[in-house]
Amino acid sequence: MWFIATPEDLKSGRLTDVYFERTVQVLKAAGIKRHVVMEVRATHLPKNYDWGIFVGVEEALQLLEGLPVDVDGLEEGSVFRAGEPVLRVSGEYTQFGVYETALLGILCQASGVATKAARCKKAAGHRLVLSFGARRMHPAIAPMIDRAAYIGGCDGVAVTMSAELLGIKPSGTMPHALILLVGDTVEALKWFDRVIDPSVPRVALIDTFNDEKFEAIRCAEALGERLAAVRFDTPGSRRGDMVELLREVRWELDIRGFKHVKLFVSGGLDEYEILQLNEVADAYGVGTAISNAPTINFAMDIVEIDGKPIAKRGKMSGAKDIWRCENCLHGVVTLADHEPDGQCPRCGGNLFKATKPLMRNGKIVAKIPSPQEIRESVLSVLPKLEPIR
Repeated sequence: MWFIATPEDLKSGRLTDVYFERTVQVLKAAGIKRHVVMEVRATHLPKNYDWGIFVGVEEALQLLEGLPVDVDGLEEGSVFRAGEPVLRVSGEYTQFGVYETALLGILCQASGVATKAARCKKAAGHRLVLSFGARRMHPAIAPMIDRAAYIGGCDGVAVTMSAELLGIKPSGTMPHALILLVGDTVEALKWFDRVIDPSVPRVALIDTFNDEKFEAIRCAEALGERLAAVRFDTPGSRRGDMVELLREVRWELDIRGFKHVKLFVSGGLDEYEILQLNEVADAYGVGTAISNAPTINFAMDIVEIDGKPIAKRGKMSGAKDIWRCENCLHGVVTLADHEPDGQCPRCGGNLFKATKPLMRNGKIVAKIPSPQEIRESVLSVLPKLEPIR
């Protein structure tokens, strides 16, 4: 038996906290039908986060498709900040209330993964970042994780199925298993070079048996121009000063005429380690930090009933829109369909309405861009966002 839910399970409303089911039972028994507006927002972001990347919209719309509801909110891949209402759902409560659990689960995890990927890509700058974290999560959700990571800025993903769904080629190097089974790093690299399609970059894993410097030299001398990179996956117990190790290998490769060989680092990396390694590293494989990223703690709350603003303590009532500054990307929150007064209060830039119509009466009205288009949009705004801290 596989302990996973199917799309049909999600659409049935069975993936819900039981108190939502009981709430609907009570309301129906009491004959209470109220039109509500519910907003999704995160009061706080994870520690040291100034911004997030909103992902999960496409699945959220699929979840609600066919229900008599309207949905407005940020588009897939949009920047958001703490306190901003990223999504709102309007309709008769008993028609959609049981979907709150699944809706939040979709948005919280996907946005968390995408945000971490964006932080890693921002830290890396022009350097390559690949998503290597599928093995840290249940395989059933690997495509979701890789999609969010790719949208957030990763340049590629390792899982075959994920890459197929994204319309890209999977990215990877070689495992320690191949080298151990062949018995020597260079011999394994030579066999890889003979067998694997020439379009796949030749990246030698150099930490299996011997010192990384000497293995890098051996691999470079064996493949010459065909060697694209050497990969350091050095265990934590052997790392020492990783920057100095990379600097040493770079020197030894360069003086032997192998300046074309890139230095690829993986193993326990996050945005902070990337910042330290940028001096010498050319590419990164990031696993656990992205796949096990802190979720965004979104909550979903009623802010309006039958056209009247109302909310629980600690929440601001009334349906709201976000207006985003095109320069600094900070937001101004207004009541829905109200325009802000003037320009951005922070920098004086022009404001645009970031809250868009996404669904009307259960029909998706928003254009769903391709993952590549969403990713390009994210990459275009990363330079404007606050630096990693």
